[in-house]
Amino acid sequence: MPNISKKGKRMPESPIRKLVPFAENAKKKGVDVIHLNIGQPDILPPKNVLKKIKNFNIQKIEYSHSAGIESYREGIANYYQKLNLHISKDDIIVTTGGSEALIFTLNSILDPGDELIIPEPFYANYNGFSELSSVKIKAVISKIENNFKLPDIKDFEKKISQKTKAILICNPNNPTGYLYTKSEIEILAKIVKKHNIFLIADEVYREFVYEKNKHHSILKEKSIQENTIVIDSTSKRYSMCGARVGCVVSKNKEFIETCLKFAQARLSPPTFGQLAGIAALKTEKKYFEKVISEYENRRNVLVRELNKIKGVICPKPKGAFYCIAKLPIKNADDFCKWILKDFHLKKQTLMMAPASGFYSENTTGKNEVRIAYVLKEKKILEACNILKKGLEKYREVRKF
Repeated sequence: MPNISKKGKRMPESPIRKLVPFAENAKKKGVDVIHLNIGQPDILPPKNVLKKIKNFNIQKIEYSHSAGIESYREGIANYYQKLNLHISKDDIIVTTGGSEALIFTLNSILDPGDELIIPEPFYANYNGFSELSSVKIKAVISKIENNFKLPDIKDFEKKISQKTKAILICNPNNPTGYLYTKSEIEILAKIVKKHNIFLIADEVYREFVYEKNKHHSILKEKSIQENTIVIDSTSKRYSMCGARVGCVVSKNKEFIETCLKFAQARLSPPTFGQLAGIAALKTEKKYFEKVISEYENRRNVLVRELNKIKGVICPKPKGAFYCIAKLPIKNADDFCKWILKDFHLKKQTLMMAPASGFYSENTTGKNEVRIAYVLKEKKILEACNILKKGLEKYREVRKF
């Protein structure tokens, strides 16, 4: 039998999706599974996007420019300019979702064996993208006890070596919902300038900021203009996850030219996704105001109800639509499987993402779960009640 590659064997499973078979089996038994595991918004895309999707008035489905349709890149640049970020279409490569944007980025700036520093917990697929690119992650730990704020500058300095090529953050953060402050971004700017490395920011949740807080993009740091790379996407902003359109943004011309070579190798980004993206850029401000208000309310309900459960700790996130909750158990992977397999309340159960998969070493975060609040308030309340009863039963069954 032919051998599978070592890289393929090392490729991690997604903590967000690996429990799907258990959820499918529960559904076959007539149990309703409330999905808290995946950031798939239940809110509909803007009406102008749906109208465009239903009326793609084209005769030929052609390749676009490898960097993306020019008018789309111009539209994205205009979006950034409205945020007072001086970006042109030549600073943008359109990609197949934010995932491809990050894969292009890692392969453009790091060689096999080079090191990437990431505050953890971090988006689980960063592990997979790094393995795919033969890059080593050096993690600095942010802790639930201080709401996952940026680790001390000394923690970063300790990790930097001759192989370090970049620091990667997600702002607002997936999975914690933490929003980096202006001063924290400025600290990171000083580090990358001092060591002449890149600062990559995954800013796909930029719009999802609560309680009148402000998002501070790394693109505002003019002193490190050549060091900054932004990963962006339509997926969450416009509830267009399946469109698979994102982009990479940088003022560093050599980086963009290198990225373009990878883009040429995969030919072009999705035509229909780009056309939908062009329509999405015309979305009115009131759409976002309504959506953000809805998510903020859901967050308030979820965090309040979670912290009512005995032994559960859940900091209040300031952005995105995720939170990390620490549970009064030893092994969240076991608990998340058990609640799908062996527990339901009135024919309902939960699917959550064990948080160990959001760390560089899966021995960390063993008693934590990531929860996405992409469901209506009623479902969130039902989910929290199931979690409470499930934890009580689980602790009884596992005898602790």
